[in-house]
Amino acid sequence: MRVAIGPSSFAAEDKTPIKLLEQAGCEIVPNPFGRRLTEEEIIEHLKEIDGLIAGLEPLNRKVIESAPQLKAIARVGIGVTNVDFDAAKEHNVIVSNTPDGPVNAVAEMTLTALLALCRQLIPTNNALHNKEWKKSIGRGLLGAKVLLVGYGRIGRRVGELLQAFGAELFIFDPFADSASIPNGLIQVHDLHEGLGKVDVISLHASGTDTLLGMDEFTHIQDGTILLNSARGELVDEALLCEALDSGKISGAWMDAFVEEPYTGPLCEYEQVLLSPHVGTYTKQCRLGMESSAVENILRDLGLS
Repeated sequence: MRVAIGPSSFAAEDKTPIKLLEQAGCEIVPNPFGRRLTEEEIIEHLKEIDGLIAGLEPLNRKVIESAPQLKAIARVGIGVTNVDFDAAKEHNVIVSNTPDGPVNAVAEMTLTALLALCRQLIPTNNALHNKEWKKSIGRGLLGAKVLLVGYGRIGRRVGELLQAFGAELFIFDPFADSASIPNGLIQVHDLHEGLGKVDVISLHASGTDTLLGMDEFTHIQDGTILLNSARGELVDEALLCEALDSGKISGAWMDAFVEEPYTGPLCEYEQVLLSPHVGTYTKQCRLGMESSAVENILRDLGLS
């Protein structure tokens, strides 16, 4: 069996997932570019391939129909919106993911970004490296009102961490069962209502539809902090820039972008913390997700 690798950093820290594939007798075809593959590149990459260890490369109908030998796609991570499930089903391609692997790593980084923004660690660090002794009054999380948009595995874990700091949590998730939301958390059934109540918005939703567009930005309070560890498409970037200019958004952290690598206008804003889609990049998380993806691909190819 020939197994192609999509993610550019697959097994970069620990070769165990590669060894698992080799032990199963697989021929491994690595990512040749060291970055996310384009549609044309993934079509070429999947020629005479039986299984794909997938990242966020486009796996649409055209790609799947161009890979007649493909039998299984194993996504490293939770989100599978880059996969055309109808086309996969029609062509008997089994699709899997690793839903539990990223939870702690992404939740920890979300909290890290929020604390850094609240306490202004980046500008004060930069000032002191320039031998400037500048003190500033930041925000604490005790009593902070935080809206979690999306209450799946990661959203729940972020909520648990924030509760330990004494934050007041609001939940917006049309798919969440009210019975699954712990006591003390406030469920809002209208996104606009939630946006108008909070100091911090943290996005943990799936999909690629815009969640924060023109109407939504009008409901956001001045001075709000925005966190996005999910998908770049969830936020209208031009409107975010306007909100940063006006002070409606006082600070933001973005770990996901529509176009990656990212070189867009948010790079010009000192109050925006940017990271290159590395929410899952801990040794523990990567090894766990990659090993699980390998187990999935071997199972679906009938090799385990």
